[in-house]
Amino acid sequence: MIQVAFGKRIKELRKQTGLSQEKFALKIGMDRTYYASIESGKRNVSLKNIEKIADGFEISISQLFTDL
Repeated sequence: MIQVAFGKRIKELRKQTGLSQEKFALKIGMDRTYYASIESGKRNVSLKNIEKIADGFEISISQLFTDL
């Protein structure tokens, strides 16, 4: 499923930043529990939130989906 693959991708990227889920969620203006559910593949993510996540990692949306 794309949600699970996307969740794994953003988890890997977040770990590379050294930020906790809570700190990254705060950085991008998202609730930690909502962000955690995205990482675990339990949520469909809106384009607006995909953009927030990409901006938080300072990468493009297309880079966010690399290797999915």
